[in-house]
Amino acid sequence: MTNTDHVALTLSSTSVTSLSGGAAGDESNISRRSFRRSWNQLPRCQRNLIIMAVTAFIFTALLFLPGDQLINIKDVRLKPGAAPFHIRRENTLQNPHHHPNVDKDNELPDDISAAVASPMTDENRLTKAKPAEEKLDGSKFAENVDKLPETVVVGNENGIIDIVNNVDQPIEQPLENTINDPSSLRAEVEEAIRNPFKVSHVSIESHLQSISGQLAKPQHFHGATNERQSAVVAAFKHSWAGYKTYAWGHDNLKPVSQTAHEWFGLGLSIVDSLDTMYIMGLEDEFNEARNWVKDALHFHTNRDVNLFEVTIRVLGGLLSAYHLSGDRMFLVKATELGNRLLPSFLSPSGIPYSDVNLGERSAHSPKWSPDSSTSEVTTIQLEFRDLSRSTNISIYERVVNVVNEKVHALDKSHGLVPIFINANTGTFRNYATISLGARGDSYYEYLLKQWLQTGRKDNDNLILDYMQAIDGVFTQLMRRTPREHWVYIGELINGHDFKPKMDHLTCYLPGTLLLGHQNGMPESHLLLAKDLLDTCYQTYVRQPTQLAAEISYFALTDKEENDIYVKSNDAHNLLRPEFIESLYYFYALTGNRTYQDMGWVIFQAFEKHSKVAAGYTSLGNVKNTLNTRMRDLMESFWLSETLKYFYLLFSDNCREIDLDKWVFNSEGHPLPVYQN
Repeated sequence: MTNTDHVALTLSSTSVTSLSGGAAGDESNISRRSFRRSWNQLPRCQRNLIIMAVTAFIFTALLFLPGDQLINIKDVRLKPGAAPFHIRRENTLQNPHHHPNVDKDNELPDDISAAVASPMTDENRLTKAKPAEEKLDGSKFAENVDKLPETVVVGNENGIIDIVNNVDQPIEQPLENTINDPSSLRAEVEEAIRNPFKVSHVSIESHLQSISGQLAKPQHFHGATNERQSAVVAAFKHSWAGYKTYAWGHDNLKPVSQTAHEWFGLGLSIVDSLDTMYIMGLEDEFNEARNWVKDALHFHTNRDVNLFEVTIRVLGGLLSAYHLSGDRMFLVKATELGNRLLPSFLSPSGIPYSDVNLGERSAHSPKWSPDSSTSEVTTIQLEFRDLSRSTNISIYERVVNVVNEKVHALDKSHGLVPIFINANTGTFRNYATISLGARGDSYYEYLLKQWLQTGRKDNDNLILDYMQAIDGVFTQLMRRTPREHWVYIGELINGHDFKPKMDHLTCYLPGTLLLGHQNGMPESHLLLAKDLLDTCYQTYVRQPTQLAAEISYFALTDKEENDIYVKSNDAHNLLRPEFIESLYYFYALTGNRTYQDMGWVIFQAFEKHSKVAAGYTSLGNVKNTLNTRMRDLMESFWLSETLKYFYLLFSDNCREIDLDKWVFNSEGHPLPVYQN
């Protein structure tokens, strides 16, 4: 049989006519038929390989398309509020300062190490700039940039141009923002760590100067207006005088031995009390502390510090002082500190490490365990978000949003969380205790307060998680004593076994519940808040000193002698603020002066049993007025929280701090509420 390498075809005249178009047309059709014959003669495996190679080539070519072309392709399918990260519209807020807003609700990657193209929104922030030559490889843009009127051009960490509007006018359209580079977030974090004195490739001072029209304006307070407030101011001045004499520049005062106590070497008592002095109208003391912060507060010491403690005390204290005074210096310091805290977020899971070395700019798990405290990794969000809103730099909010999304996705027990979480795996410790006291408390507090801080959005995971958690408190942790029916919140040991133990720390909960009820939470939250406030008050007035112990226990059966009792090892009082904080919320939100009277009883007890020649001391035993065993330590929260809440509780104006405009962080530092 003769082999041929062609196929003979007989075409009808109609077919020929349809294909005719001159010689060029005939040659084109013959060429296509010849290609088809050659393709069909190839073995199947070769054809498959060719198809795979062509597909790979097309995919690779798409990856290297210029950034704008990729975005134009994707934008057709983007949901509202998820526009590209480098297309920015400027906007400012009207209450209480003009600040940019970052919408944390758009999806984030679960892992900072693998931050990908999930939409990430920075609402109301900046306006698109059209550079002459736009590159997404991190290199600088050409200098010839089209500028908008009355704007300042600033390069950010990615080399992308930000246009910052200095005209103090709100823009209706929100900023929209997408992370398209899988390594974008980590790269920005690493850049900030390498250059802690810079943001957007310029000095912090220069960057803030470029957004000066959006910076905070000073708030005004009138000082003490009655005898009780004056007594609190006197207590503060007595504490401050002892600290200044015996511990100036150190973290805490030891008022009995009249020496200093060092923890992190950051002058905690100074930074933590800045806003208290400002609110009380102590101008001389505030200026003295302000000058120390400017000249002597440095963060380059080679020393491990706790991420949570430094965030709520130092970062929160600096931000609050900035918002109240309008002094830009505090924001400069806060931004440098924020950069130096970022190594904590470079964990495999995105859950931050608990310990960070500010000088070496490195981080690790605590030395005693691979796990972080759940409350600690979930009680940094207010501060980091506010730092982003204050500086127009979104990275700080983005890293804590990763934590929010990661924790939200974890399995919980009736909305309740174990008190330990692993930064390497991003999972809760199995069989860990569930508690609203130590290591768990402020997780629940910050769910509500973050929701308030960001404009109380409907169907926000923050408020949904909060409501589910409080439902879990009702069904799993709340009990009443058998005879007197005092309501208390117990613990679940190993996550299952109920223990009738309540830390004094848990006495923050009545105020938080009332704050939630004021903002739309159900009536059951209000009833629990009132019942729990009464119980917390009993933990004070039932003790001979009328000061509460660190831990109280409650009777499970009527065979026990007392409904509320304290064990000897738990009888200490550390000058804690949680119950005074709740009394303040009850007074501020209801105007009922009964809560002032309750607070005055406790303030007088501190005056009687804790006051010493050089300040106020924590006590070792509240069960015996003749043997209180002074512990010789005045922690900074006495100045930042306890005395501040006393002062505000005793104010003639229950809205001296407007809780519709401000939210207190876990260390008593007021930060502004944003519209979203």
